Amino acid sequence: MLTKSSTELVRQRNSVLVLSVLRRHGALAHTEISDFTRLSSATISAITTELEKAQIIEKSEQQPASGRGRPRVLLRQRRDCGYLIVVIISSDAVQYSLVDYAGKLIDRFSEERSHDPAGAARFVAAVRAGLSRILDRSKISQEKVLLISISSKGLVDSTEPVLVWSPIFGSDQIDFESALRPEWQAKVILDNETLLVAAALGAREEMVKGADFRSLAALSLGHSVGLGIVRRGNQAGQEISAPNFGHMLHMANGGLCRCGTRGCIEAYAGFYAILRSAFEVPLDTIPAKFVPVAELDKIAAKARQGHRVPAFAFRQAGLALGNGLSRMLSLTERMPIAITGPGTRYYDLLRQGIEEGLGQSHIVRMEGMPEIRVVADEQILVFEGHLNRALSVIDEDIVLSGVQGIQASATIQESG
Repeated sequence: MLTKSSTELVRQRNSVLVLSVLRRHGALAHTEISDFTRLSSATISAITTELEKAQIIEKSEQQPASGRGRPRVLLRQRRDCGYLIVVIISSDAVQYSLVDYAGKLIDRFSEERSHDPAGAARFVAAVRAGLSRILDRSKISQEKVLLISISSKGLVDSTEPVLVWSPIFGSDQIDFESALRPEWQAKVILDNETLLVAAALGAREEMVKGADFRSLAALSLGHSVGLGIVRRGNQAGQEISAPNFGHMLHMANGGLCRCGTRGCIEAYAGFYAILRSAFEVPLDTIPAKFVPVAELDKIAAKARQGHRVPAFAFRQAGLALGNGLSRMLSLTERMPIAITGPGTRYYDLLRQGIEEGLGQSHIVRMEGMPEIRVVADEQILVFEGHLNRALSVIDEDIVLSGVQGIQASATIQESG
């Protein structure tokens, strides 16, 4: 019995590997799948036959470029096998995207988010309405949705889709699975937004560098400050984490943060912190819940014109970020740092402070300044991260349920 269970487990893992290769490289021929997975031709034949019977993948033909000879038979995911809904919660809006099983975007829209301080229950109701709306627009039944993938800034539970703390709702926790049941039967997952950014950057980096990829940090700048770290794992895949960087201590008894404590990195480097410093508001002033980018643009324009106080506000923000990054590098390893988010538009004003803060670290003085790159379009990275994570979860679930369905059907036929 143990041998049989082990064999089935290996078959399931290999099936997921085949699906991941198809997802990464597109439609492939039988021999190409074998080359990418390093599985034998016989194993690939058995797996693809089973996946095709389960209606998870399908065949298509590609005519030779010359127009002569036999067409190539390619295998790919069935687009209508199931659907994914991606929900991205940001400071001022919620974006809904409907994606098919092949990873193709079908529909997308955004809705402004209410800044009602006591609006957690109202927000959940709005999310339920948004989910229903995106299906109504595409005429897709709810039963076809296999997974709902949600992301937000803040702290998320490591095992359940629970938003533990966020800059939007503070300590008002939201259990998204409970909130969506029983109306929705799809699996619900929740991730920290910057973790997904790091995951997307790590996937891109590994595609380019292959086995030479080691690690990378993603620093997200905006209304909040987030950090994601991706490392090459000992086994296949990557290790990704999102430490609570924005709320690490920068200065004891310092500026008041949105989390309610004093001296956090975000209390000096978040948009509200730069606004507070530029207008020389006392550091114990309650932080603004939301600061429009247009207001930061005005402060940045004055800083670039040589005004001392606005320039100092950005330099102080950069210094807090640099100090925090130096601690991160001391605790981990030297790695490239990708700066993302709406705050990248002010990198020219933050750079001096960031480099000064990093330079105060022993590890940086010994090993030199880490590579710092600016990646401006964070929203694309967030969406990529959602797809990479969510579709891999769907692959695992759908392989398990599809194979079990085939086995059950075969058992019924044998008994009959």
